[in-house]
Amino acid sequence: NDTTMTHTWTDSYPYNANSTFALHPMFLRLSVMGHLNDKERQRYFDELGRELNKLPEIDYERVNKAKIQFTRELYAQNGNDDMSTPEFREFLSRNASWLTPYAAFCVLRDLNGTPDMSKWGEYAVYDEAKVKDFIDAHTYDINYVYYIQYHLDRQMRMVHDYARANGVAIKGDIPIGISRTSVDAWISPRLFNLDCQAGAPPDDFSVLGQNWGLPTYNWEEMSKDGFAWWKARFRKMAEYFDAYRIDHVLGFFRIWEIPMDAVHGLLGVFNRALPFSPDEMRNSYDFWIDTERHTKPLILEWMLNDFFGEWTEECRDRYLIPEGYGKYRLKEEFDTQRKVADHFAALAADSDDREKNNRICQALMGLIDDVLFIEDSYEKGKYHPRISAQFTYQYRCLNDYEKWCFNRLYNDFFYRRHNEFWYDKAMWKMPPLIDATDMLVCAEDLGMIPACVPAVMSALQILVLEIQRMPKDPTTPFGNTWNYPYNSVCTTSSHDMDGIRRWWEADRAATQKYFNEVLREPGEAPEYAEPWICEKIVRMHLESPSMLCILPLQDWLSTDGLVRRQDPREELINIPANPRHYWRYRMHLTLEQLNAEKELNNRIRDMIHSSGR
Repeated sequence: NDTTMTHTWTDSYPYNANSTFALHPMFLRLSVMGHLNDKERQRYFDELGRELNKLPEIDYERVNKAKIQFTRELYAQNGNDDMSTPEFREFLSRNASWLTPYAAFCVLRDLNGTPDMSKWGEYAVYDEAKVKDFIDAHTYDINYVYYIQYHLDRQMRMVHDYARANGVAIKGDIPIGISRTSVDAWISPRLFNLDCQAGAPPDDFSVLGQNWGLPTYNWEEMSKDGFAWWKARFRKMAEYFDAYRIDHVLGFFRIWEIPMDAVHGLLGVFNRALPFSPDEMRNSYDFWIDTERHTKPLILEWMLNDFFGEWTEECRDRYLIPEGYGKYRLKEEFDTQRKVADHFAALAADSDDREKNNRICQALMGLIDDVLFIEDSYEKGKYHPRISAQFTYQYRCLNDYEKWCFNRLYNDFFYRRHNEFWYDKAMWKMPPLIDATDMLVCAEDLGMIPACVPAVMSALQILVLEIQRMPKDPTTPFGNTWNYPYNSVCTTSSHDMDGIRRWWEADRAATQKYFNEVLREPGEAPEYAEPWICEKIVRMHLESPSMLCILPLQDWLSTDGLVRRQDPREELINIPANPRHYWRYRMHLTLEQLNAEKELNNRIRDMIHSSGR
């Protein structure tokens, strides 16, 4: 009943991978749309719904299929009536600019059995006149898409209005990328770099980096109309949300860009950046780059056993070409990670050799990763030092002085060289986007953070994210919740991380240090994160100076030994290193059951009030 709209928040991302404007049918509440006149069919869907809701994890395929079946039948029954209302006509008029091409995209996707528009024949390239004729010829199916989006919009507005009336603010999400098989890429390919992939440099979650497979943004092209695409995206979000989180805000400074023929994020570079010329490396760092040796895998006889182990002789003959003096190069059919991945994917059916094939596949990819420099794709003849290059065999082959020179240019490149450059890039892009709406702006600013980021966040009054296990200060293992800035969102964990309980069990040394130095508890740390430990961690975050404290449901529930899940491994939502991972997590108890847990709810309420939130 709090009416200040400052206490209760929820992250919500109901958008469709096929469009940055359309909502996903998964979020439809079918009972609000109506009921089928055919009682047997309605009973079938009711029973199916109860069955699906009892599953411990979400079965997206069955849920989506069921919702499409039900809405198709309801559309046939009620569609004409719904679409004849003034409310529907107003919705259609207000959203026509994105809804019309999106509907055409959906119908073409379904007719062709794929969202890959390159396989759509004459419609592979978007042509407004052709698409208009297509829409006229497929009115029934086009109207079904309108019908679905109308009900999604209606329900989202209903939820937002109800929440606001009851003092609840809804916080949405702006993901950094779009799908390369989306309506946005189809109708506006000039706005995206479709010949590369976005990802992230290596971190504690993924030592090989992350490859999301998404195209990057062509910011120069987007700027020509004043970033109209972005502004429209933000304004659409403002219809449903009061605040939003910018996913991977570092992408507005620079994005980690990976070639299409690479699989690992290690082979990425920052776009845009200021790569070195060979002359600059020589004159400023006394490092003499050998563009043949340092930009290609250096494969020497003594390395092979490290990579291939017991299969060294077989792999030498099958995948490598000798160049003399104990040096090799990869055969052309295996000289990129994509070729290697495709080759071994075709062998996947041979279950007897699955482990062996996987080991050899990873070894070949590791050889391809093993370079000191990567050529810039925009400025040919200029080079980026490869991220984490000090762990390569190439680096081991340098003499001590060469290593010292390389380290100097490496540290300058990743920690000093771009501060002003990336500050200017962010301040060029972000202000017009933020000014497009009145929503409160929060940012996910984790990862390899350039020194210029805090200045931009402060200048634009964007709330930063504070996670105790990922401190902004690299000299300390844990963040100090008492020193968090006011303009921040603090949390115990995120959807990309283990919750308190699983983290507690993962690294005994880290847990012991945290127990003694952060929780200030004496003696040996308990083997498991007992409820009192979880409660103490939650209280610590609630009492921080951060403007907002937004905690995952799992960590709230961890404070109650009877309510929380038995197995903390079931609390993980996302595996960030795997872009194909399904977010199948669901609550293990219903809202009604949660509401009935009076002891837990009273304790949470007391913690919130005692913290002054």
